[in-house]
Amino acid sequence: MKERCELVKQGYSIGKCLVYRGDEKGHACEITLKDEGGVPYRLIQSAHLSRPEHYLSIYQSGCNMECLKCHSWEFSQHASGTWLSPDDILNIAAEYAETITCHEPRERATSYHALDLCRGCGICVEADMVDLLTADSERNIVHLKPTGKRGERCPGRITPEQIVLSPQGIGPARNILAFTGGDLGCRPEFYARCAEKIRERGLPLWILFETNGYGLTPLNLNRLQEAGIDSFWLDIKAFDEAVHKELTGVSNERILQLPGEMIAQDFVLEVLSLYIPGWVEEDQLRRVAELIAGVDPDIPFTILAFFPEYRMKDAPPPTVQQMLNAYREAREAGLRQVRLANLGVFITTEADYALLMEEAGDAI
Repeated sequence: MKERCELVKQGYSIGKCLVYRGDEKGHACEITLKDEGGVPYRLIQSAHLSRPEHYLSIYQSGCNMECLKCHSWEFSQHASGTWLSPDDILNIAAEYAETITCHEPRERATSYHALDLCRGCGICVEADMVDLLTADSERNIVHLKPTGKRGERCPGRITPEQIVLSPQGIGPARNILAFTGGDLGCRPEFYARCAEKIRERGLPLWILFETNGYGLTPLNLNRLQEAGIDSFWLDIKAFDEAVHKELTGVSNERILQLPGEMIAQDFVLEVLSLYIPGWVEEDQLRRVAELIAGVDPDIPFTILAFFPEYRMKDAPPPTVQQMLNAYREAREAGLRQVRLANLGVFITTEADYALLMEEAGDAI
């Protein structure tokens, strides 16, 4: 495989990218990506309006990393789904464009900015049971009726008429399409062709790539820029290279160069890191925050609470105090936009919630 690997051809190391599809095992680019007559096809698990991001997510099978704590391993490591071409993605995008209820400017083409539009509490709307029973398949949404009420923490930035029900919950439908789940950034042509078709059609969508960063070489990053990718949600798994390699199977040397390069190439950028007790704690999250702040202190940074999954089911989640410590470290490093996420993992009592609101209410 090494002689065929596009990363190796560019002078980089092959990923930790062996995946299963049924009884078949092979490299993700061979199991979940194919070419038919010059047209790239990707194995897609599903596509729907996701929460709490409030945008259309394209969930991909197969990945160029094997993360011990993978939260989507059921389809990223054990590939499943439907073969879709860029034309198929275009059709999905066009269908979604007709349901958009909130148009965001390009600089807000992120997951980070979703919660300052809508907390997803549902207090301002209600649905008839008949609407819920007749709601069809994954991409369909249900328009809801205003109640005249607002939640205690409602941002108040959109109207109840902009709130819809989708498979993962309640919120607006923002004008963003995201590639998520598995990641083959090392083979950018599929993403590039999808972006080009969406641009050619003139659809009012920003295109976001949720990525682990592995495979985004300068050449591949240029291809995505030329095609019209707007933003990246970069998941930096660890700052320490040895820890990163143990967690994912690959080095993070190239990944740590990406924030500066992405901003220099006018991509919108947000960064995510997990707090994993015993693996990625305050010290590493501080280093990630310093790296980001050195590029631009206004880059959004989300610290996500780890929950036990895949091959790390015995590892504990972080406590509320650990998450607060990480939040303080990120702010002290100079970042101005920091969020804590997966609140249900580390907020287990009313006292936890009160402490979090008192010390970091703007971060949740």
